[in-house]
Amino acid sequence: MDYRTETPPILREFLVYHETIQGHSRKTVDEYYLDLRNFFRFLKKNRNLVPQSIALEDISIDDVDLTLVQDITLTEIYSYMNYLSRDRGLNNTSRARKVATIRSFYKYLTNKAKLLKTNPVQDLDSPRLKKSLPKYLNLDESMELLDSVDGKNSTRDYCILTLFLNCGLRISELVGLNKTDVRDDQLRVLGKGGKERILYLNDACQQALENWLTERDTLTLVDQNALFVTLQNRRRISTAAVHKLVKKHLTAAGLDSTQYSSHKLRHTAATLMLQNGVDVRTLQEVLGHDHLNTTQIYTHVDNEDLRVAARANPLAKVRKKRQKEKSGG
Repeated sequence: MDYRTETPPILREFLVYHETIQGHSRKTVDEYYLDLRNFFRFLKKNRNLVPQSIALEDISIDDVDLTLVQDITLTEIYSYMNYLSRDRGLNNTSRARKVATIRSFYKYLTNKAKLLKTNPVQDLDSPRLKKSLPKYLNLDESMELLDSVDGKNSTRDYCILTLFLNCGLRISELVGLNKTDVRDDQLRVLGKGGKERILYLNDACQQALENWLTERDTLTLVDQNALFVTLQNRRRISTAAVHKLVKKHLTAAGLDSTQYSSHKLRHTAATLMLQNGVDVRTLQEVLGHDHLNTTQIYTHVDNEDLRVAARANPLAKVRKKRQKEKSGG
């Protein structure tokens, strides 16, 4: 699958813009392509532009042009959402992502390509998503996880877990780290969209990195750049291998490895920082979030300071008095 050869110009230009200008990953752009391809296939069938006997996946989108896309109505998009829900069984989260793709496409046509004077999907509603609080380990559980690390690969694994729990890295960021990204008490991290940020390393991280680098430097490596490698083939460690080692040590610590993951360790780092005085805007920088509202979900997690504040209210211990018994009743 290569959108550069399989899409009409109006879609290809949008996808190229996101990959080259916005810096989105190839995987993200490919998902945009699949979302738009499926939507315009549905649109052509819904408008009877192709025989109804043709299966949706067999409909070509080679002829999709400005004439087709500019006449879109919200009713047609809601019909598509209904199709995804009823016929494809997609949940709200999956459908919301497809709405986001359609919105992004029409925003590009209006604001960047200037092919549309007004955005026809400006008022498009997205499926409501149930907001759930992120799962995380508390401080004691985090320490138990680190204490559980033992045996083969323990120096490397301990360092990986320490960075997750202290720096709040995404797994893709950790896997992509190079040895040269460690600079004294600083760590250069390449985040989403190729955005670079610098994290400061505390004592625990510096010590864990020093121990791992000492061991790493004794190895004959296939990949000399990678910070973390598998000791079996000496190549850069994969996301699958990191997921596996996190699950392994969670289980060894007596924690539920089905409930927690490497991403939950990122949540843990964020929550522990907030609970210990880090303000939400600083946390936004640490986590590499583009928007503050993404970070603010962590302000809703269980926070002992909020409990203290509630108990400090002078009305906290007031109880309703019993009604006096009516006389003569």
